[in-house]
Amino acid sequence: MTADLHAIDRIMRRGRAITVAGLLALAGIYVLALGFTPAERSQGLAFKILYVHAPAAWAMEMAFVLVGVVGVLYFWLQDARLDIFAEASATVGMVFGAVLLITGPIWGRTIWGAWWVWDPRLTFTLLLYLLFAGYFALRSALRDPVERARFGAVIGIMGTILVPFIHLTVYLFNSQHPKPVIMAPQKSPLPWVLLEPLLLSFGAYTLLYIGFVTTRYGIGLKRAATEARDAE
Repeated sequence: MTADLHAIDRIMRRGRAITVAGLLALAGIYVLALGFTPAERSQGLAFKILYVHAPAAWAMEMAFVLVGVVGVLYFWLQDARLDIFAEASATVGMVFGAVLLITGPIWGRTIWGAWWVWDPRLTFTLLLYLLFAGYFALRSALRDPVERARFGAVIGIMGTILVPFIHLTVYLFNSQHPKPVIMAPQKSPLPWVLLEPLLLSFGAYTLLYIGFVTTRYGIGLKRAATEARDAE
């Protein structure tokens, strides 16, 4: 058990190191975006919220998709470590989702004149966030770890299915939300001077996700190891 705990500590130290690297990268990107990137022609300085908002959306959706993918693997392999990772990814997804849902209304108030409109993409994004809030409520109500992992995997798979639909809402419905500027079927409408900080921010948020989820996964492993030791 001692060796296992040492391995878990290494995982957590690795996660913290990656997190620090991600935060430093993010700080540099925001200096670039706020101090050296020009304002967008139609939206002005409000456009720079995009450098927080869009990468947070990417990180949240990546986190929730991986919960579903790992959930499928759990049904196949029945490995408790997969459930620990799924819970860690969902936790990190909720953090990035909170950033997304805070910055979105701030941007909307500036551009649309309202804090919130029931735009299809906004509505389904909120639904996805509430789905994972239910994920944690369900997990806290179940005591059997196998049952908790199975029900959690089902909700994770549901969330994974919902994510691509959220991206399609701007094409399927009459949406006020801007269409994608990176994953667009045509050339990005943004000039490179505006697009470059955005791409760098996506990279930094991906690094932050890896750091956060690695650290949270290590915490989950340590908790499981401690519970197993206490049960002996």
